[in-house]
Amino acid sequence: MAGRMVVGSAALADLVRPASAPDPTGSHRVLPVTPELTGLLPHRGLRRGSTVAVTVGQPRRSGGTSLVLALLAEASRAGSWCAVVGVPTFGAGAAAELGIALDRLALVPHPGPQWPTVVAALIDGVDVVVTAVPHTVSAPVADRLAARARQRGCVLVPYGRWTGADVTLQVVRGVWEGLGPGRGRLRRREVTVSVRGRGAAARPKEITMWLPGDGLTRVVPRAAPAVPAAPVGPRPGGFTVVGSG
Repeated sequence: MAGRMVVGSAALADLVRPASAPDPTGSHRVLPVTPELTGLLPHRGLRRGSTVAVTVGQPRRSGGTSLVLALLAEASRAGSWCAVVGVPTFGAGAAAELGIALDRLALVPHPGPQWPTVVAALIDGVDVVVTAVPHTVSAPVADRLAARARQRGCVLVPYGRWTGADVTLQVVRGVWEGLGPGRGRLRRREVTVSVRGRGAAARPKEITMWLPGDGLTRVVPRAAPAVPAAPVGPRPGGFTVVGSG
């Protein structure tokens, strides 16, 4: 199975027209996400018109692709059209396993120099557009695409370095589960995702979850500034602080 491969401007126009057709999910201002991700997003989902960036950690296979797939899964399952641009290694099989509907998934693996035009056209007719960010993209082009997404009610998900996103997500740690001593099979990954942004997402935080998910998350608060230790000695009530040296 594979998503709908888009090659050439004519094929892109044919895709955008049906994707733009009225559909019952189109009126919802917030597209759903899996339970693991609700705590990451200020509206507990993908707000139409917003830009949600997924930055690439170090090393590059730090779990960013799994996070992108998880962001798409529930919206796609609910009926939204999705597109992935500039990610030739995107795995349609892995997408299908997570519940992404391949008949509503457009893939443009190699947009070439027409990248801004391709992304802009998809924003006009697709609910969620994931795009790898070229190194050559300028700030004015990025700003125009984000403004177009706001106007059209599309969720733009840049995959890579992007300035000015409403929300920025990054996998900062990850541990695989399933491998034993010398044998086993990778089943899932425990990841810690940091989130920062603007407005309701202005307060940075981290959430630890499983990808693929199991519905369990835990919030990891930012460490509080260290408080100088009080002098050792008697306290009111007769208690004494005892050092642990």
